[in-house]
Amino acid sequence: MIDARAAVDPGARLAADVTVGAFAIIGAQVEVGAGTVIGPHAVIQGPTRIGRDNRIFQFASIGGIPQDMKYHGEPTWLEIGDRNTFFEFVTINRGTAQDRGKTTIGNDNWIMAYVHVAHDCELGNHIIMANNATLAGHVSIENWAILGGFTKVHQFCRIGTHSFTGMNVDLSRDVPPYMMISGTPAEPRGINSEGLRRRGFDAAQVRNIKNAYRVLYRSDLRLEEALAKLRVLSATQSELQCLVEFLEASERSITR
Repeated sequence: MIDARAAVDPGARLAADVTVGAFAIIGAQVEVGAGTVIGPHAVIQGPTRIGRDNRIFQFASIGGIPQDMKYHGEPTWLEIGDRNTFFEFVTINRGTAQDRGKTTIGNDNWIMAYVHVAHDCELGNHIIMANNATLAGHVSIENWAILGGFTKVHQFCRIGTHSFTGMNVDLSRDVPPYMMISGTPAEPRGINSEGLRRRGFDAAQVRNIKNAYRVLYRSDLRLEEALAKLRVLSATQSELQCLVEFLEASERSITR
């Protein structure tokens, strides 16, 4: 199922049913799992591991060297899970020796055209990144987050689970779980209530998360004071535990 016009390095390992389109280039030290479809003119460089049932559209560039002047050819990795979709002109770089040595992308992610994922980023599962969203190096995105078109994320930022960013948002601080962020400069605009309902959160849970938003953003409390109050609430409201843990681990502070 490899087009005769594709160039596949003998050192690449492709499952028997992988499809490779015309003029695609697959380098050495690339592993591709069963059911994956690689479109024409796509370029995949190694060391890269790609799981099962992924779809890589034409002109995507996957596994290139990091755009980091400190990189000097060290053996670093890109690891991609299962059932991800990467649309046209998506670019994803491998990691650097200065960090974990790898860029990782989980499962069931939907990565639209012209998205860039830089070195050492870590993406979870069920993430949507709309056209031209851009991640600098060392960014972490948790499960179910949605980044609107042209969202730009500064290096070392963290994007929490079930969060949502509007179009053309510039992020230089962390985005806590469940929050909606929009505007320039970026500001919190409430919680991602519709997304939460679609994912099975019940009315009481959504109400509790809305109350947590008020504590964090509308109570005139300092961040440390708000966090202390959220710790108390999370003892009986389990959906707030991930929010508390996120805030406790934040090193760049949060969009506020």
